[in-house]
Amino acid sequence: MSETLQPPDVAASDADLLGQTAIAVRAAGSALHERFGEVVRHQTREELMRALATNDDTALDTLRPRLTRLRPDAGWVEDELDGGALPPGEWWVVDPAEGNVNHLHALPEWAVTATLVRENQPVLTAVHLPLTGETYTALTGAGAYLDGRQLRVSQTADIGLSIVATSQARPDEDEKVVRRVGSSITAMLFDALVVRTAVPATLHLLNVAAGRIDAFWQFAGARADLLPGALLVTEAGGQISDAEGRPWTPRSESFLAAAPGVHAEAVATLSR
Repeated sequence: MSETLQPPDVAASDADLLGQTAIAVRAAGSALHERFGEVVRHQTREELMRALATNDDTALDTLRPRLTRLRPDAGWVEDELDGGALPPGEWWVVDPAEGNVNHLHALPEWAVTATLVRENQPVLTAVHLPLTGETYTALTGAGAYLDGRQLRVSQTADIGLSIVATSQARPDEDEKVVRRVGSSITAMLFDALVVRTAVPATLHLLNVAAGRIDAFWQFAGARADLLPGALLVTEAGGQISDAEGRPWTPRSESFLAAAPGVHAEAVATLSR
């Protein structure tokens, strides 16, 4: 009797790939951790940019060859300020030093992220925080996890009881975006319990996925700082949209991630 050949198990393959991706971001994080501890002084924008690039390169020297071996035919995106849709196929979207400027200033809020995007949909992501040793992972349809413990967004149902957060997408935003950010913070200060403002976006989104804060929003933004958190929040049971409640894509001009119980109120506040 001949055997019936079964199609490959894509989910199992992606689960194994996620495990290897987590190993890769941990290794890259270890390399960056060795460079952390003292404020890196800079007197000019050029000196700052060189220091940022050195950090990126340190992590990429570990991260890129490992991820390329895992998916040799996948494209590669490492510019954390890039936005918009990707060409067809698979792409690695990475931020080798998410919160890089914090790292240079000896602040603890930084991470290494890697997300596999397939036909413009995030399939899996791994985010490693070297200073705490934590690794957050998510796989489409399989949930979001912190070191193996499943994550769920908060059950808060009142924006007035919510901790919310926002972030600056990039330096040198145009005046329209800056003013929109300012007015949104003012609106949330009236409606929410506490408003947090800091970079990077990914760390706020980890907190939404873990149920520690209730909503995060940002105007403008880029793939590398939103895709990892978007997948984590979605797989943890949260809602993703733009700030006006419409479906979010990497082309969108705003982003909102929230617990379901406060999503509509957050949209209403941001739309004022």
